[in-house]
Amino acid sequence: MSEHTRAAGRDVRPAPPSPPDTGRSEASAPSGPSGKGMLVGLAVFVVVLVIALTWAKWLPYVHKTAGVLHTGKLDATSSVTDGSGTPPAPSWHAAWSFGLAYFKSVWMALLAALVIASAVEAFLPRQWLVRVLTSGPRRLGGSLAGGLLSMPSMMCTCCTAPVTASLRRRGVPTSSALAYWIGNPTLNPAVLVFMAVVLPLQWVGVRIVAGILLVFLVPPLVARLSPQPTAEPTWSADEETDTSVTPRAALGRFARTFGRLSLTLVPEYLVIVLGLGAVRAWMFPISGHLAEWGVLALVALAVAGALFVIPTAGEIPIIQGLLHAGMGAGPVGALLVTLPALSLPSLIMLRRSFPARVLLAVLGAVVVVGIGTGLALWAL
Repeated sequence: MSEHTRAAGRDVRPAPPSPPDTGRSEASAPSGPSGKGMLVGLAVFVVVLVIALTWAKWLPYVHKTAGVLHTGKLDATSSVTDGSGTPPAPSWHAAWSFGLAYFKSVWMALLAALVIASAVEAFLPRQWLVRVLTSGPRRLGGSLAGGLLSMPSMMCTCCTAPVTASLRRRGVPTSSALAYWIGNPTLNPAVLVFMAVVLPLQWVGVRIVAGILLVFLVPPLVARLSPQPTAEPTWSADEETDTSVTPRAALGRFARTFGRLSLTLVPEYLVIVLGLGAVRAWMFPISGHLAEWGVLALVALAVAGALFVIPTAGEIPIIQGLLHAGMGAGPVGALLVTLPALSLPSLIMLRRSFPARVLLAVLGAVVVVGIGTGLALWAL
């Protein structure tokens, strides 16, 4: 396989009958074309990753965190109400105003996510990537690696979706990819700092506990529903030698991946976001009698939060607005988890990456943990 590829045009002795599918000799070789190609690919990916995250996430959130710590408040408007007392009635104007504000908040992160996702497929060696994201204790190893690697990215659930899709295409196991996807929004360090400043500390503690459950324990359980729980690689013989491809080939794969993700994920993403913006008043009926429903209000808001879409840290002004409108801590507390963890657009964007029963199980787990969070805050 790869031995014959490297030996093309040279007179070499046939390779011994050792199994070629482990990838060990290529991934661990200290020298030679494949070892050098792997190191170059890793270096290029790290450079792309650091530049993209510095531009879209790290620098903006350094400034934002400094402002929150200085003023003691988060300068943001609730995307449910657009800053008014109640959500706007369903209409095209409601969809457009929501979509415009939302994409002004996320366009940098979305572009960075598309670049990072393309770099994952173009520059990272498959065997190395799978090995890194399956290390650690059995069953929990994948979710530990995926969850820990997710925290520096600090993306919302929709912007994480393209990267998660690329990880799955590269053969990353279900539990690792799910942990990375959910870990980005739920264990975002910057958002936790914002919460510690503007919300009661017990809310922050409950959010951390719920995030740990969703990121490190739920993915290994949900992964049992996948027909390929170990995510056996399905790449072709040509793709298997990608640790030694030429720079031109890697750049070509980067451009093709960027185009494919942009054309297959972004249009449906835009349409669903506009649709959710149009029906905000139905999902969050603040002016109705939702506050009088008791536990049913908690369940309703937990489901609505898991389907609604927000930018990073967008749950905080929504929670503050609902509390100010007289909603109880229990129903609002459910949104502390369900709003950032998932959204309908991210679920649709990843429908080709995971079986439907896996995505439904993740949705159910997020709603259940959200309800548990609301009950805990109700008790507190």
